[in-house]
Amino acid sequence: MFKEEILEKKVGIIGLGKYLPEKRLTNKDIEKIVDTTDEWITERTGIKERRIAREDETTSDLAVNAAKRAIENAKLKPEDIGLIIVATITPDMFFPSTACIVQSKLNVNHIPAFDISVACSGFIYGIAIAEQFIKSGAYKHILVIAAEKMSSVTDWTDRSTCVLMGDGAGAAVLGEVEEGGILSIYLGADGSKGNLLEMPAGGSRLPASASTVEKRLHFLRMEGNILFKHAVKVMAEAALKATEPLGLKGDDINLVIPHQANIRILNAVAKRMGIDPEEKLYLNIDKYGNMSSASSAVALTEAVEQHRVKKGDTILLDAFGAGLTWGAIVIKW
Repeated sequence: MFKEEILEKKVGIIGLGKYLPEKRLTNKDIEKIVDTTDEWITERTGIKERRIAREDETTSDLAVNAAKRAIENAKLKPEDIGLIIVATITPDMFFPSTACIVQSKLNVNHIPAFDISVACSGFIYGIAIAEQFIKSGAYKHILVIAAEKMSSVTDWTDRSTCVLMGDGAGAAVLGEVEEGGILSIYLGADGSKGNLLEMPAGGSRLPASASTVEKRLHFLRMEGNILFKHAVKVMAEAALKATEPLGLKGDDINLVIPHQANIRILNAVAKRMGIDPEEKLYLNIDKYGNMSSASSAVALTEAVEQHRVKKGDTILLDAFGAGLTWGAIVIKW
């Protein structure tokens, strides 16, 4: 394939799906677990409740449910998918990959499948990878899934983090489109600040032991105040880096769909971008909390379902997560 043909090929999202566990954990419920209040959680985070998966419900289960809906929405069958990418930091197990488990559950054996570990930026990174594969002609349809069972790595004795997290999954089928599609992608990372948000144990540095379990090192840990400042800065920068090459300003974006991290972060980002958060910021953090990579995927799916995104609209996905990682994508719907 000639380079000109690759550049001319337009890639877009042709199907979306989401899945949320049935159980709702409200702020009032959390008041019974740790020393906090509904008022404090709402004011500081914007979260009122979050979904929690059943004990026997794995990340791959969440992923498959979202994937089936996305494939159906794209008017395709599972066998039409050429590649599966799963973004998750809560895999069923270290190996095999959750993507391979999803592949088996979808009964589409022999197609390539792999995981990416980019935390909250996972959905954006997954879309960026899929776009390149489709543009090159390697695959026609790619399934990108962002799925997390954050409750499995949440320390329910740590009131600074346990109020934030929720479980869920979102999925997108990407393919060639006649018009619009992905206009711009910007990705970034800074590994030197990875200690600000991490799960210390379980890998080769600190293998599981009685000591690591006793010290509660298999749960996520976060330096919230420092992370807040970095999140606002790089999410605003990512939005600028993605829109500037296209000559777009805040007024040209119909809807910004950010990673649902914290309402104060999102309002600060909107202010830096010069947009009205009530008019142009899609929020569902009150219902689901922070679902890491799944947040952006679920938010995009809901925005489309609620007709907040219409044909011809220009939308911006913007995310920030552990790594540290960040990214933004501009899409003409």
